[in-house]
Amino acid sequence: MTDTLAALQDRTFARATAATAGTYPPERRLTADQLAAYLDRRSYAVVSTARPDGRPHTAMSMYVRRGTDFWLPTVRGSVRVRNLRGQPWLTLVVAEGEDDEHIAVILEGPAETLEVDQTPADVRAAADRDWVGAWIRVRAERLLSYAAEDARP
Repeated sequence: MTDTLAALQDRTFARATAATAGTYPPERRLTADQLAAYLDRRSYAVVSTARPDGRPHTAMSMYVRRGTDFWLPTVRGSVRVRNLRGQPWLTLVVAEGEDDEHIAVILEGPAETLEVDQTPADVRAAADRDWVGAWIRVRAERLLSYAAEDARP
């Protein structure tokens, strides 16, 4: 699993603009092991989709990671689900800390909504909540990470 996250990050930075590459210098990027450990010890992210009129819709969401796929439990008929019907793309940010201790992972990719019974059993078990009416699977295609100097990913 860690190799795929690192490979995804490498591909993302290989095609990044100079501004993006400069903002996320190589020495501040999380390693393969750090990416996996950080994303697996966290369970909530800030998630954004686009409304039909183009305005962003952003909210917190629980997530379950499997490789470079991120699974988000949701209620049936949520704004996020409706937005994905028109624009099936999602951005997910996992961040913590302040100043010299902050860490951030930003990923984005195509997303689809699946019925609960179409979701792998191990994913469902990781977020077994009464309110879950559907799952969103994000297949990460881009990944950026940053760990400040004193951060402990």
